[in-house]
Amino acid sequence: MTDIHHFLDIDLLDRETLRKILNTAKSIKLLDSQLNYLHGRSLAMVFEKPSTRTRVSFELAIKQLGGHAVILDQNGTQLGRGETVADTARVLSQYVDAIMLRTSAKASLMEMSEAATVPVINGLTNESHPCQIIADLLTIEECKGPVGEQVVAWSGDGNNVAASWIHAAVKFQFELRLASPKTLQNASGLIKWAQSNGGRVTVCEDPRLAVEKADCVVTDTWVSMGDKKDSERRSLLEPYRIDSKLMSYAKKDAIFMHCLPAHRGDEVTTEVIDGKQSVVWAEAGNRLPAQKSILMWCLGVSV
Repeated sequence: MTDIHHFLDIDLLDRETLRKILNTAKSIKLLDSQLNYLHGRSLAMVFEKPSTRTRVSFELAIKQLGGHAVILDQNGTQLGRGETVADTARVLSQYVDAIMLRTSAKASLMEMSEAATVPVINGLTNESHPCQIIADLLTIEECKGPVGEQVVAWSGDGNNVAASWIHAAVKFQFELRLASPKTLQNASGLIKWAQSNGGRVTVCEDPRLAVEKADCVVTDTWVSMGDKKDSERRSLLEPYRIDSKLMSYAKKDAIFMHCLPAHRGDEVTTEVIDGKQSVVWAEAGNRLPAQKSILMWCLGVSV
């Protein structure tokens, strides 16, 4: 079916759609938390990776909109016993109105979306985390104003969250500077895609250069979920730690963001994450209106 509203990656959606999703999230925050926009609708949440914020925010989002959530993990479904992702998608499509999948491989997400006859939402893959970025953009616009007027600086591993920031920079037309060690930078093909599509995206190895006069400084954990701790990786990333000295190169009113969970003393110091410039808790809270808006868009419901 070609008219299904999948939410798979930011780069796959047009600017008008993404702006609508972001604006709906803003509107939802101004309304009573108990709404019935999705009365009687159901969401299957499939977790091949553990989660706190994604699980809680999606479960509460569908419930507060009047719907129901069914939570499945790999050990509690036939996925863990050899049933294909495609067959799981076909079965779940008979029961629910939407599916949220949190998985490692992007191929699993694509297989799910190709076989499902209901909307599929990317709750995270090793390559991207688009739901998080909607919440992040909402936070920036609440704190700083229109995101298109901002300079966002990333310091750390060029991981899946950084990739979604690159997608967003193109679609929302803000300046994005990424500082990462040479061997941990985002794929050159992704950077070329961004730049060829008008994105103001630059990559460097000097975190100070990236953070200079930035409006927002962002980082993420040095060790992605499921990865083993690596002393060489840690050594490469130590110069990219967000501390008060690095934050001092940003604008005086710059904000600090982190999608969490944070490893204090690694990618960010306690002084920064608990400091006045940190908005990480508001950012985490914004996952709830962001998920509500994504669900409503996927199911064709407007405020």
